Amino acid sequence: MTNAVLKEKIKQAAAEIGIDKIGFAKADDFSHMEDSLKQQKEQGHTSGFEHPNIEERLYPDKIFDRPKTIISIALAYPSEILHPLPNERENRRGVFARASWGIDYHEILEEKMQQLIAFIKSETTTATFKPMVDTGELPDVAVAERAGIGFIGRNGLLITEEFGSWVYLGEIITDLEFEPDERVEFGCGDCTRCIDACPTDALLGDGRMNAKLCLSYQTQIKGYMPEEFRRKMSHVIYGCDICQMVCPYNRGKSVHRHPEMEPDPEVVQPALKPLLTISNKEFKATFGPLAGSWRGKKPLQRNAIIALANYRDQTAIPQLLEVLENDPRPMMRGTAAWALAQIERYQNPAMVECIQDQLVKETEEETIHEMKQAIRTLENKRPPRETLRKK
Repeated sequence: MTNAVLKEKIKQAAAEIGIDKIGFAKADDFSHMEDSLKQQKEQGHTSGFEHPNIEERLYPDKIFDRPKTIISIALAYPSEILHPLPNERENRRGVFARASWGIDYHEILEEKMQQLIAFIKSETTTATFKPMVDTGELPDVAVAERAGIGFIGRNGLLITEEFGSWVYLGEIITDLEFEPDERVEFGCGDCTRCIDACPTDALLGDGRMNAKLCLSYQTQIKGYMPEEFRRKMSHVIYGCDICQMVCPYNRGKSVHRHPEMEPDPEVVQPALKPLLTISNKEFKATFGPLAGSWRGKKPLQRNAIIALANYRDQTAIPQLLEVLENDPRPMMRGTAAWALAQIERYQNPAMVECIQDQLVKETEEETIHEMKQAIRTLENKRPPRETLRKK
């Protein structure tokens, strides 16, 4: 059997497995990206979540013996919840970005690739393979672009004709040699909607970004979220979809082919107040299957506090006071103090006193700063209307 015949059989098998797009690329190096990646790292624009060894990211022969082909796959995921929950005033909800809906996509892609590898092995006994998702070494979007899956847009995401950028990517390095597929031409033209819409100016305009400015990164970091990002986070407690939501290629695209990717509204639109005191066991049971749970519950709880502040949710004040006074984690107490100061409309000496009582117990510099700032914010608010009328 020739490799051309095998390639067609692999494409057919991929479709039967449930892979939405597949492409074949030469396993040549990606050395054209080396200067850019090094510059990004030197300028502090990387997130720290990337594979740390730049050479291994760019040279397939550093991580695989005699690589010939990289098979790229794409799975399309939904961009809308079919039955969204109402965002009631007494029960404000947060939301996870779309790439974290359903079962963790790493598991889904890994399973699909293993099925594809098993098929190829049944057709040839001599080949070797190395599958990977975005936790692997190679740059997914660069591989997928070379394999003809789509083109890299100005926001750095891969854009496909059929599914827009709502796709998960994975790749398989192999020592089998196949005819490569043709690349897709850059399709953004003069459009800059993603750049214009990014609330933090994270996108550099050429497919690169300052990852540390990206709201998706900010929702995943541990410790305090810098104040400049808190309001911009809105009520999205994990990730960010803004640059995808405004992309013309994504208009009207929402694929519901994979049941395991369908979001449970109660999970991906979680009620915020209960999230503040959720136990480790409850968190793991509810959010463990999501890709958005990988950093643990602490960043998500911090983000839930910020979302409640952005809603100016008066009903959350009792829960936030409970966090301020009793949560064992300083960062949570400090973020709660900030949120209380944002939510409170008028001067409130009792609330100032609560924060002052907690402040004297604190030892961490950042938490002390947050609480002092919260007190100043509260003291600078207008007096209650009743007080103004008496005057």
